[in-house]
Amino acid sequence: MARTEASPSVQAKLGYRSADALVLHLPIRYEDETRLTRLRDLAPGRPALVEGIISRAEILYRPRRQLLVTLTEPETGEGFHFRLLNFYPSQQAQLKPGLRLRLYGEVRPGFFGAEMIHPRWRSVTTETPLPTALTPVYPTVAGLTQGRIQKAISAVLATADLTETLPAPLPDRLGLPGFETAIRRLHAPMPGDDLSSLEQRRHPAWRRIKFDELLAQQLSLRLHAGQRRRQRAPVLAGTGLAERLLDRLPFPLTSAQNRVYQEIRTDLGQTHPMHRLLQGDVGSGKTCVAALAALVAVGNGHQAAVMAPTEILAEQLYLKFREWLEPLGIRVVWLAAALKGKAKREAAAEIADGDAAVAVGTHALFQDDVAFKSLALAIVDEQHRFGVEQRLALREKGAGNLPHLLMMSATPIPRTLAMSYFADLDVSVIDELPPGRKPIATKVVGDGKRAEVVARLRDYCAGGAQAYWVCPLVEESEKLDLRAAIDAHAELVAELPGLRIGLAHGRLKADEKAAVMAAFKAGELDILVATTVIEVGVDVPNASLMVIEHAERMGLAQLHQLRGRVGRGGRESICLLLYSEPLSETARRRLRVIRDSQDGFVIAREDLAMRGPGEFLGARQSGAPLLRFADLEADQDLLEAARDAAAELLRTDPDAARRHLDRWLPRGDDFMAA
Repeated sequence: MARTEASPSVQAKLGYRSADALVLHLPIRYEDETRLTRLRDLAPGRPALVEGIISRAEILYRPRRQLLVTLTEPETGEGFHFRLLNFYPSQQAQLKPGLRLRLYGEVRPGFFGAEMIHPRWRSVTTETPLPTALTPVYPTVAGLTQGRIQKAISAVLATADLTETLPAPLPDRLGLPGFETAIRRLHAPMPGDDLSSLEQRRHPAWRRIKFDELLAQQLSLRLHAGQRRRQRAPVLAGTGLAERLLDRLPFPLTSAQNRVYQEIRTDLGQTHPMHRLLQGDVGSGKTCVAALAALVAVGNGHQAAVMAPTEILAEQLYLKFREWLEPLGIRVVWLAAALKGKAKREAAAEIADGDAAVAVGTHALFQDDVAFKSLALAIVDEQHRFGVEQRLALREKGAGNLPHLLMMSATPIPRTLAMSYFADLDVSVIDELPPGRKPIATKVVGDGKRAEVVARLRDYCAGGAQAYWVCPLVEESEKLDLRAAIDAHAELVAELPGLRIGLAHGRLKADEKAAVMAAFKAGELDILVATTVIEVGVDVPNASLMVIEHAERMGLAQLHQLRGRVGRGGRESICLLLYSEPLSETARRRLRVIRDSQDGFVIAREDLAMRGPGEFLGARQSGAPLLRFADLEADQDLLEAARDAAAELLRTDPDAARRHLDRWLPRGDDFMAA
């Protein structure tokens, strides 16, 4: 595509590599400067364009220093005021009586009558024409005025290559305008255009731009998936080792677990790397499926690595894998940053020489000084907490061929998000819980009833049950008025004499934390006061009551994960969400959602709607651009059309696909969800 020149400072400050890319810097709203409003027709609270001649300009010093300018409308003689609360001497010098001005701003009632404060203004003559199009207002950054951005984009639009990238029938078939038509309409809408549909991005021109963006995303992900299928991975056939574990388990797999395991088995038998996301709600049995997958790799003479984002989760996985695999004669080792000296060197040596068939740990697994003899399968738990680079670094540990990759998440991915950012992944879902899992009664309780909650806790534990008391912070924070875990522990010890109360938080040393967790699991503690370190990986069937303090400060996914720590035994389980007033509307909505639903997918959809894809995805999309224009929920029809069009273009017109990607991803960026 041809390249044009724009102000390098505007282009660079807005983050664009090429001048042509500025055409995709689209307005966030518009102002109507195509018609003048008479002073008698001005309405408070509404923006307007007025014109007049300065009759007076003076500096006032009360209630603060300001420049008050009075305009007179020549046709009627009516007066109007505007004020500059901050002004330069050059502005004061320019705003002299006799100067004809046009002002654009919001009208408000003032001490001197209707007025504007800091309107946009410029000097005109009686011959100065009015604009013929609405004035665009662009997203900006520090150091850039709207005028400079408007001028730069106007210059680019005069020379930029806006030729159609898509074959002619495609936009017509979808009822979308051409690319050039859409771009020019968005940068310079006509006065008769529906401002509401433009600003709410429902206008046909917006729909074309959103479709193009979604299409670029789908093309990028499909190309990555195609590249992966051309890579080589070890072919892992069934050897019966996994079936030996199945025979030893004290429970049968659910039908969903069995279905997912077979999908993974099929992937592992391919010559290209598996790239599968395993989703399952809290307690659905993902770990068991992961262990079976690891055994397929081990049975073929290779190694498996299991990586978790926190030491407490990694340690829980290590203990579970060791419990299941070591009776089969398989060596499982633990590797984390907390492991020091001789123990760390020995673990690394066992991994390097192949004595350890399975290595479980944290990010320490992908450090430069850790080498695998024959890594064939990398399992990443709570994958959204890792960045792209971290997961790729673990995959690079494979000897020669790429290892297969199994990512796991207890945060269900809403359908639209799966179609979009996870379109290059194969997705498996464990959509049923093991038999015996009982619903968890969830209740929302104000902090004023804390004493009643403590009394209920005493009675509950007196009956032989165990409980969690979860706090967001370790120590009291002056910035956040939250009850710290340390203080909560001290208060509960004082309020509940006779009960054994432990404390676990992220600042404890690993061995101290492990000892507390082990004591709670063994029933040696009645109550565990903890921070959100217990969010994942802790399985104590006798713990059937959870109290979460300051639940209003936590996200939906985190609350759902925490709640999933109970409901694993035979008792009726309860989760009490303690909140402090005042509650924001968003916090109230979150608590209502978590109270009324235990369906992870329903909760995930609400979470996505409230937070947007950027926050929902977290570190998973590190290095990959999020959608700028399309809304996954509102534009689901466009997403489905883009998915189908991407497959069609790559099959029938790959040149058009490349042209489209060159326009939307000129720097070689992509929407990779590796």
